[in-house]
Amino acid sequence: MSVGYYDLERWVRAFADAVAENKDYLTQLDSAIGDADHGINMNRGMTAVVQKLDAGAGDELSTMFKTVGMTLVSTVGGAGGPLYGTLFLQFGSSVSDKQTLELADWATMVDAGVQGVAMRGKAERGDKTMLDALIPARDSLAGSASDGASLPDALGTAASAAEEGMKATIPLVARKGRASYLGERSAGHQDPGATSSWLLMRTAAETVGSSG
Repeated sequence: MSVGYYDLERWVRAFADAVAENKDYLTQLDSAIGDADHGINMNRGMTAVVQKLDAGAGDELSTMFKTVGMTLVSTVGGAGGPLYGTLFLQFGSSVSDKQTLELADWATMVDAGVQGVAMRGKAERGDKTMLDALIPARDSLAGSASDGASLPDALGTAASAAEEGMKATIPLVARKGRASYLGERSAGHQDPGATSSWLLMRTAAETVGSSG
């Protein structure tokens, strides 16, 4: 099974809808350990992304992802803009020669995004960041690709791995970002960036994973 441009655009739009629906929740999470603006900022950015898509972002996968990335960089405040922007820019670079994506391509794309975010944020798994959801999803996709799983099954498993990673941030002490200023007081709170990253993986399973 492979998916094309319009399947992936549908995923981006679904992520925008999920961010809008969870804007207050994401901001509530961020109010405990951050600047209380993650949901607001991400919603502003994804609203701008949808406007770009409505205006036409070409018909190339790489162009669309790069448009999403640049839009997020320019419209999302705080750390979220550069990090999510980097994620999508790396998505775009990794599929520059692709018109459709199979599971192996998807795994490569997410791996490129994870590497970009880790480098940009100078973070790793366990730092209580979006990587705590993205890295398990990346590893799950790689394993599914090696096992010959179907794309829908692989995306569903990756979303579950991201959810587990997100929940695993609750007891962690933050080592990066605004939350790290709280030290031990950051423990006991779910990371908002990991939560929005789980939404990204969940919507992939719900939209792209059900295509075909």
